[in-house]
Amino acid sequence: LVGVRDRHGFRPLSLGKLGDGWVLASETAALDIMGATFFRDVEPGEMVVIDDRGVRSVHPFESTPARMCLFEFVYFARPDSLINGQNVHAARRHMGQALAAQAPADADVVVPVPESGIPAAQGYAAASGIPYRDGLVKNRYVGRTFIEPAQTMRDMGIHMKLNPLRQELDGKRVVLVDDSIVRGSTTRQLIRMVRDSGAASVHLRISSPPYRWPCFYGMDTGDRTTLLAADRSVEEIAEYLDVDSLAYLELDALLDATGAPADGFCTACLSGEYPTPIPIGDGKFALEDS
Repeated sequence: LVGVRDRHGFRPLSLGKLGDGWVLASETAALDIMGATFFRDVEPGEMVVIDDRGVRSVHPFESTPARMCLFEFVYFARPDSLINGQNVHAARRHMGQALAAQAPADADVVVPVPESGIPAAQGYAAASGIPYRDGLVKNRYVGRTFIEPAQTMRDMGIHMKLNPLRQELDGKRVVLVDDSIVRGSTTRQLIRMVRDSGAASVHLRISSPPYRWPCFYGMDTGDRTTLLAADRSVEEIAEYLDVDSLAYLELDALLDATGAPADGFCTACLSGEYPTPIPIGDGKFALEDS
């Protein structure tokens, strides 16, 4: 068994012990589920070789500063996983607490966009003193909508995925908390659902900064023209989404919430600062189109 982590460490990789054997997983939660014990993280640029002689560590790549994808903490990782020794759920709660301090709202309820927005909404509610309510019910048999390849599938997905609880929204001033806005199409439909359920006002709070730049390290956002925040101000985004107010968590506060050193993350999609040369003008189908 061989496990290799790229030299920047964009994605996590964990080594675990299961009985007399060893296992590798992209998240520590997977180790928990199979009854394995977390042993350690595979380091950026490390190759772990597991055979009948045990575990060997090899570093075949040139050393490079680590740059883990910050969106592992924001969206990708399961809340019950550990990243760099930090619990993801706790980090997301800290994001919500910081967001409440940075962008308070005059509201009656705090409602999460399930499921990735739940910990941040809990943190926002706890810090603000505004009651937390489950105003949206998730169909657990539908996957994540933003990573669907086609817009029509994403549009269909939001209606299959979420259904509003009118009794929690009708007549209420709602703080709606989500982890991020990428393309914005599903968020816009979601806001319409909440308003159609009788919400008196909708104050959208996002527990990460505006997603303005494409990712070339594993996320399906290689085309900047599809990103809602690419060339829009926060005020213009609020108008497009039809919300009464909109606020994003500042990057420094997001980094603080992770509990890990800020210089160990890739923030390219939020800051435009890429850790490697990027293929300007190329898309994910560049090879197919050549």
